[in-house]
Amino acid sequence: MDLLWVHPGDLQHDQRVLDVANTLTLPPAIAAVLVGNGIESPEAVKAYFNPGVEQLHNPLLMRDMQVAVDHLYDALLERQRIVLYGDYDVDGVTSVALLYLFLKDIGGDVLYHIPERKREGYGLSIEAVEDIHREGGRLLLTVDTGTTAHAEIARARELGMEVIVCDHHQAAEELPVATAILNPKRADDEYPFKELAAVGVAYKLGQALVERLGLDQSVLHRYLDLVAIGSAADIVPLRGENRVLASLGLRKLNQRPLTGVGALLNVSGLVRREVGVSGIIFGLAPRINAVGRLGSAERAVRLLVTKDRETARSVAQVLEQENRQRKSIDHNTLDDALVKVEQECDLENDRVIVLAKRMWHSGVIGIVASRIIEKYHRPTVMITVDEDGLGKGSARSIPGFDIYEALKANEDLLEQFGGHKYAAGLTIREENIPALRERLKNWCSKRLGDGDLVPRLRIDCEIDLDAINREFLDLLKRFAPYGPKNQQPLFLTRNVTMVGEPRIVGNGHLFGRVVQDGIEYDFIGYGKSRLLDGLGGDGDAVDLVYSVADNQWRGRSCIQLQIRDICATGFRTMVPREVRDTEVDEELDLQEEEE
Repeated sequence: MDLLWVHPGDLQHDQRVLDVANTLTLPPAIAAVLVGNGIESPEAVKAYFNPGVEQLHNPLLMRDMQVAVDHLYDALLERQRIVLYGDYDVDGVTSVALLYLFLKDIGGDVLYHIPERKREGYGLSIEAVEDIHREGGRLLLTVDTGTTAHAEIARARELGMEVIVCDHHQAAEELPVATAILNPKRADDEYPFKELAAVGVAYKLGQALVERLGLDQSVLHRYLDLVAIGSAADIVPLRGENRVLASLGLRKLNQRPLTGVGALLNVSGLVRREVGVSGIIFGLAPRINAVGRLGSAERAVRLLVTKDRETARSVAQVLEQENRQRKSIDHNTLDDALVKVEQECDLENDRVIVLAKRMWHSGVIGIVASRIIEKYHRPTVMITVDEDGLGKGSARSIPGFDIYEALKANEDLLEQFGGHKYAAGLTIREENIPALRERLKNWCSKRLGDGDLVPRLRIDCEIDLDAINREFLDLLKRFAPYGPKNQQPLFLTRNVTMVGEPRIVGNGHLFGRVVQDGIEYDFIGYGKSRLLDGLGGDGDAVDLVYSVADNQWRGRSCIQLQIRDICATGFRTMVPREVRDTEVDEELDLQEEEE
């Protein structure tokens, strides 16, 4: 697949860059990365490099927060039974776990329920509402779901229950008639930060309740590792409050994780390592997601809320086993889907891929859709159809294309849909799938040009190898945690010379060494074995795009270049970018959001 390098131009000589570099005594390349991401004033840089709780907004700025806190406060005083109802993905599971632990710790009578994906489907249901009422539930608190549950919330109110919705999904103009709806994406909500994950909204509710009870915020800080896990796994933009919460949560996770989180770190092979966002996305999140994809996600909640080490160890092993099974199903489904793409899709003309088949496992189609995008770089919809002719689908998108908007434009064909710009879920009758496919083809043909179907690699700054040293690396570490809208800085160095022959190591990783004006560094490209073809060898000139990493090996530390792309000098096409064009490099293949 072709790849465009999106070049920032001579950003290091921009006056804003020079001002930041001179005022804060920063290397020009570091200042260029900051300015390129819209962080221009000394005050903004200092806040960015030092995320702390003081940067969080007042939770009462969120619409309905005061109402929600007042009713929750009364429920606690009156010992009413509070039932938490969440989604089966990582964001939903961590949201439930956070509020369950917090409310239990302050004396609440709390239960929780996560629907089973295959048996109950996504979101709140009338049956679940009635079950909760029979169990004595007086206050129903939905997390990571509920914004579109009109009939279900109406039934709960009919049965005499108060309902608080704690969500972050796209909100329609008409909202359910609930006691309170906490969702910063509400059109009538002026909360300053719109991109919180559901676990972030849950944390804000906890913040407000702590203040109402006159407690110290440290009561809530003990659960920050859950906030980091849910936020990272949900691929929310790591700017503003999300970055603060993720930073504080990662610190908690690495220093004093909850018992269940510690057990999960152990089975994931991450114990005694410094875990960042990628460790959550590739290590912890798949294991939490696996039990929700293949069975009941309540087991994941049980792991995260237990304080018993033996229980945590036992449940973590279950998550590990189911994750292995999930990987096998992923692999088989992907192979099947790739065959269907080649047989059914006109890749010369189709700007969207829509695949459907009976009895694909609904728990893995979102992951497989992401893998299809990696190969073909087109919005992709994967639909599995059950024996009753009802299709459940997962849609994933590419940078710059709003898949939620595309589904909304065709909602007359859908039974249900929801989600975000880059990831959505849907329910559709089997007989409507061909019409949806044709309509989406037409929709995408009008909105996606040839250039949109070529992946782009956003470069933050062009430097020579002599700019890299230990001080440079230490400053780069302060840009973490990395994620959408806060990607790990990528640098371009042109016309460097290969030292020796590059080779493949480990499981398909490209390894080699380059030199420029006497400065030499090793490089590694994880999973980049395909780049070896045509790369040349000893003495050949190459251009490379890379991040700068601290390579720890057998107790020793050295600077290493982790390449994202490498080619013969002058081979790649470069296109200019706007200074703040941050969308092209989002890691959209990691999207796991459902409906």
